[in-house]
Amino acid sequence: MQSKFAAAIAQICDEKHIDARVVIEAIEAALAAAFRKDYGSPEQKIRVVFDAQTGLMNVYQQFDVVKTVADREFEKTVADAKKIRKTAKVGEVVEIEVTPKEYGRIAAQTAKQVIIQRVREAEREAVYNLYKDREGELLTAQVQRVERHGDAFIDLEKATVILERNHQIPGERLYNGQRIKVLLEKVARNEKGPQIIISRTHNNLIKALLDLEVPEVREGIVEIKQIAREPGIRTKVAVAAREEGVDPVGACVGQKGVRIQAVTDELGHERIDVIEWSADPVKFLINALSPAKIVSIELIQDQKLAKVYVTEDQRSLAIGKNGQNVRLASLLTGWEIDIEDFVPTVGAEATPAEGAAPSETVVKVEEMAVQSPRDRTVAEEKVEKSSEVMPQVTIRESADAPPTEVKPTEEKPKKKTRKKRAAKKETPEVGA
Repeated sequence: MQSKFAAAIAQICDEKHIDARVVIEAIEAALAAAFRKDYGSPEQKIRVVFDAQTGLMNVYQQFDVVKTVADREFEKTVADAKKIRKTAKVGEVVEIEVTPKEYGRIAAQTAKQVIIQRVREAEREAVYNLYKDREGELLTAQVQRVERHGDAFIDLEKATVILERNHQIPGERLYNGQRIKVLLEKVARNEKGPQIIISRTHNNLIKALLDLEVPEVREGIVEIKQIAREPGIRTKVAVAAREEGVDPVGACVGQKGVRIQAVTDELGHERIDVIEWSADPVKFLINALSPAKIVSIELIQDQKLAKVYVTEDQRSLAIGKNGQNVRLASLLTGWEIDIEDFVPTVGAEATPAEGAAPSETVVKVEEMAVQSPRDRTVAEEKVEKSSEVMPQVTIRESADAPPTEVKPTEEKPKKKTRKKRAAKKETPEVGA
C-alpha cells in the first residue's frame, strides 16, 4: 500500500513534471537543514536517508579521518574512526547515526522552505531543458487569462508563459480558453529561471504557418526567400520553386485560396500577398509592387535606390493604403523605392515626367491624328499594355553616372504538352 508521503510525492511530480528522485533529494536536503537548525551547527556535515514508501528517515553525521584532530566536531583520529568502521583510513569519511526523535516548529518551517525552493529550481530546470532546443518552433497554446494592461498568460506544454502585449497582433482580442498558435522566439536562462519568449508578430510565424499548411514548403520543393510584415495589416512573402515545373505561388495559395486562407484566419484575417522571388532585382521589384503596373524603373546601385515610374491611375495601387504596398515592397526587396508619375504627352513622341528616365514603351501618336479625348485614351491604353510586356530599365552606378539602359530578362514560355491522339483505324468493309 502506498504511503501518504509517496502519494504526495507522486502528485508533486505529476503537477510539476519533475522526477521523483529530485523531490526526494529536496526532502533529504530540507531535513538536513532542519537538523542543523535544532541540533547542530551550519558547518556540520549531515546526510539524510529518506524512505518515501514508509515515510521514515535516518540522519547521519559525517567526520573526516585525520592523523591529528583539530576540531572534534568535524574530525576523528584513525583509532576513533576504527571504532565506527574497522577499515577506516586517513582521508576517508566515517559517519554515525544521529536521528532525532522530533523536530521543533522552527526547524519544520526551515524544512518546508528548503523543499519549496528545491522543487521550484527543479521545475525551472525541467522547463528549460524541454524548450532550449526548440527555438523557432510553432506551438499550439491556450489562453489562460488576459490582464487589464493587455498581457496574456498562455498555457504551453508543461509551462505557463506570458505573451506580452507588444508580441500580440495589433487589434487582436484574446479571450480565456482560446487556442492560438505562437512562435517560440527565444529561450534564455537568468537568475529567476528560464525566460521563454513567445510571439505572434514575428516574421517566422508566417513561415511556420506556411510550413504547416503547404506540403511543398514542408518538403522543400518551394522555398520561402523573404518575408516583409506589418502584423495585423499586411504581409508580403517571396517564394521560389526548387524543382522545375512547380508554381510556387499557386502551391502556397492553394486551390481557391484554401491554404493561404487558413494562414490568414489564424492571424486575424491579416492580408497575405504571395509573390514569386527572382534573382533579377528588376523583376523582383515588379513582382513586389504588384498589382500596380510599372512603366519604367531606374536603379541607382550605390544608393540601393529604385525610381519606379507609373501612370497616374496606377499610383495609388503602387503606394497602397497608408503607403503599405511600397513600404513592404521596399522591406522585401532591400531597395529604397520612390514612386514617380509617368505622364505620356501627345505629339511627336510621348515622353516621361520631368526627371524620369526615357522609356522604350513610349507610343508614337503622330499618325493617329489625335483630335479628341477618345484618341488620347487609346494612346494611353497602348502605353499601358506596352509597359505590361517589358518596362524600360535604366541602371546607374551612382546618381551622377551616365545611365545604362537594359532590358529585364524575359521568362521563356512554358512548353505545352499535347496529348497524342490515337489514329482511328478504318474498319474494312465486308462485302455481301
